[in-house]
Amino acid sequence: MKTLKITLQDLFDLESAEIFNPDAYKDCRYVSIDSRSIKKGSLFVAIKGERLDGHNFVKDAIRNGASAVMISEPELKRFDSIDKTIITVKDTTEAYGKLANAWRHKLKAKVISLTGSNGKTTTKEILYSLLKKKYKVVKTESNNNNHIGVPLTIFNANANTDVLILEQGTNHFGEIPYTAKISEPDFAFITNIGDSHLEYLKTRNGVFDEKSALLNICRDKGGQVLINTDDHILHRNQKKYPNRITFGFKGNPDIKGKILGYTPEGKTEIAVTYNNKTFETALPLYGESNAKNYLAAAAVVLLMGLKKTEIIEASKKIKPFKQRVNVINKKEFMLIDDTYNANPDSMIAAIELMNKMKAKSRKIAVLGDMFELGENSADMHANLAGIIMKCKVDEVYTIGKDMIHLHNFLKTRRVSIQHFDERENLRNFLHNLNLEDAVILVKGSRGMKMEEFVEEILSRAN
Repeated sequence: MKTLKITLQDLFDLESAEIFNPDAYKDCRYVSIDSRSIKKGSLFVAIKGERLDGHNFVKDAIRNGASAVMISEPELKRFDSIDKTIITVKDTTEAYGKLANAWRHKLKAKVISLTGSNGKTTTKEILYSLLKKKYKVVKTESNNNNHIGVPLTIFNANANTDVLILEQGTNHFGEIPYTAKISEPDFAFITNIGDSHLEYLKTRNGVFDEKSALLNICRDKGGQVLINTDDHILHRNQKKYPNRITFGFKGNPDIKGKILGYTPEGKTEIAVTYNNKTFETALPLYGESNAKNYLAAAAVVLLMGLKKTEIIEASKKIKPFKQRVNVINKKEFMLIDDTYNANPDSMIAAIELMNKMKAKSRKIAVLGDMFELGENSADMHANLAGIIMKCKVDEVYTIGKDMIHLHNFLKTRRVSIQHFDERENLRNFLHNLNLEDAVILVKGSRGMKMEEFVEEILSRAN
């Protein structure tokens, strides 16, 4: 297998780079920003973050085997005694990204990039599950989907990689354009445009303006853009991508999904049609939102040439994803752990899923604040009352400074409610709550740490 390396020419191609002791440089097989994970023959890039400054770990990186280091220009005097190759640049974070782009062009792998307001992580994991049996696949791990995480994931791929799946996230303008220029995807899509990160992106149109940079760069580089035509903003803008492939459940997209029904536990049965050929499968996942995530992933793998028999077989092996609509069945109750994050659209989808789960008769929602919703946050929390009433949720227990607005709105409705200002009080309440014959949804934004209440509920299980 050919080994990919960062060459001296790659370093000279960096606009602001100055190279000291270039004669000592040997092509680097690895690029790392973590001195603890350095392998022999690595290039260590010292990045200054919010909490740590990589320049403080340069000497550790060299002791651990780094053969060259990249630092910020003003830091050079600190490292006069180092006899390794030193590369100085104006901005090590930007240089790290440009090196990742150079690495991306050395790869033979097909690059799939996705973003979206809801479901991007789950869709990424479904994609990985569908592709991994046939291909050598590298994907975004954890939440490494930002200006540092995207390059890190690219560097995790090697000459043996067939497919590279990149989740690309944002909460400020300019982040997707930056990472999209690094990834230059062969396939790109947006799962949907919703009310996430409105504190900074202001409106759904602002969300589209930011996220569509991924599609624009894919289009301009000759890649394949996929459009979810069920999303009205994406549908409205689809003509910007002349060679698009469309997917969705409504109308007549190129790749069409149809929900055939739900099991009593809420698992989804789905049919997918492309080029007048249809396959059906029962997903080991729950709810309409996961059916949408699955269709997006299926659309990509169909375009990559997977046969329907391969897709059906791989679909059976998809596993629920931790903290993302993860349904846990216990004798007395069913628990929906959807605690990884929250926004209005994903809240609605989770409550609707709870309503579809007929195996238990009681419906209980334990809800925490949704973050980054901007000036309309109070109304967006209160507006959840509509879906709660429509789905006939029996009990709603809330925590957080914004969920108080939902609590207040529900006071005049026929729902058992209680709001908690202190985490310990909610934990004690759940410890003593009757859970018999109940479906319990626990959901809130990441910073609310709602998984702690999941643990409390699970501690009650027989």
